[in-house]
Amino acid sequence: MKDFYSLSEVADMLSVSKETLRRWDKSGKLVPVRHPMNGYRVYPAQSLKQFESIGFLFNEDAASNEKVIPAQEYKAIELFAGAGGLALGLEKAGLKCALLNEIDKDACQTLRYNRPHWNVIQGDVREVNFKPYKAKVDVVTGGFPCQAFSYAGKKLGFEDARGTLFYEFARAIKETKPLIAIGENVRGLLTHDNGKTISGMVSILGELGYEVLPPQVLKAIFHRVPQKRERVLLVGLKKGLGLKFDFPKQHKTLFTVGDALKKGVLFDCDVPDSPGQAYPKRKREIMAKVPQGGYWRNLPLALQKEYMMKSFYLGGGKTGMARRMSWDEPCLTLTCNPAQKQTERCHPEETRPFTIREYARIQTFPDQWQFAGSLSSQYRQIGNAVPVNLAEEIGRSAVACLNRYYASVANQKKTRKVA
Repeated sequence: MKDFYSLSEVADMLSVSKETLRRWDKSGKLVPVRHPMNGYRVYPAQSLKQFESIGFLFNEDAASNEKVIPAQEYKAIELFAGAGGLALGLEKAGLKCALLNEIDKDACQTLRYNRPHWNVIQGDVREVNFKPYKAKVDVVTGGFPCQAFSYAGKKLGFEDARGTLFYEFARAIKETKPLIAIGENVRGLLTHDNGKTISGMVSILGELGYEVLPPQVLKAIFHRVPQKRERVLLVGLKKGLGLKFDFPKQHKTLFTVGDALKKGVLFDCDVPDSPGQAYPKRKREIMAKVPQGGYWRNLPLALQKEYMMKSFYLGGGKTGMARRMSWDEPCLTLTCNPAQKQTERCHPEETRPFTIREYARIQTFPDQWQFAGSLSSQYRQIGNAVPVNLAEEIGRSAVACLNRYYASVANQKKTRKVA
């Protein structure tokens, strides 16, 4: 645990804005001090103990997930596989990919190029038959989109979800009967359709014979990812088997854009050169005036009005507009387009969007992982991916769960033989 945390670090850890922290400063809820070495405004670690969500920082026993060796071969099926962020992370944790399904042809080409031995099925998930894998896979995963259900009654049943992509995820589970089902999604899933969507998913998995753990929001910054990304994890365990799944424990070290793009703990060399988008001339001239870590409000007033146009007179902070990243902070959540005006992701020093390899590093893809398709397709694949390091920690939790289960089964067999 560190003695002090910066304004940005505390904002990231608590998922609040810097403005909120400043209001808390004025009200006395938090009391910043000057760092004894550099004089920067910081928060003493002891002052953060009041926040339950970051209590792990002060728990000496809250060690980060250690690498777990699979006791035997475990297999997984992944739906909506994209460019392979989740699948690669699961592989790093020791799970074997039995089948991956993805409809996007460029993403499928990405998967096949990097892992020729993976069984990649390109096409609509609705046309995939999972029955040959019944009782042959341990885990089914998928990042299905949020879609509202049509409720036929008070309790949502499997057939009520027909027509949604979650239905196909549930169908894969129904047809294969894995020990563990893992769904991942954006944080908004928890409030989608006033909470009806998530409760419907829990109801359906329960009908299929799975106990669903309370959904957890995983902050990527606590799982070796230099990015302020959040994912909701929905975990179902086959009922009646005594399965125990522990969500990944948080790391106490936060990584930054500098850690992603420069040689250090995360990568053993500086980021390699690669293609990337460029700004039009006038936009580049304006963005050049934005300081590191700044955004449109740091521009001279005349340029604010020119860049923002009608948005200048509307409410809201619009902090993603004309935004330049900082070497010393985690990156904002990557989108499918680094130069989109609402969600700008400008390099800390150079006046340009992040390149393909920079984008990939922020998502913790290894430099050897190549992406197929046009430049815009590659950005989209990377921006939609689950960060590899976060996926690896999810995989470690799954492997630990399976190891405990199969060890228990083996012990029961030995006990019966002795008896």
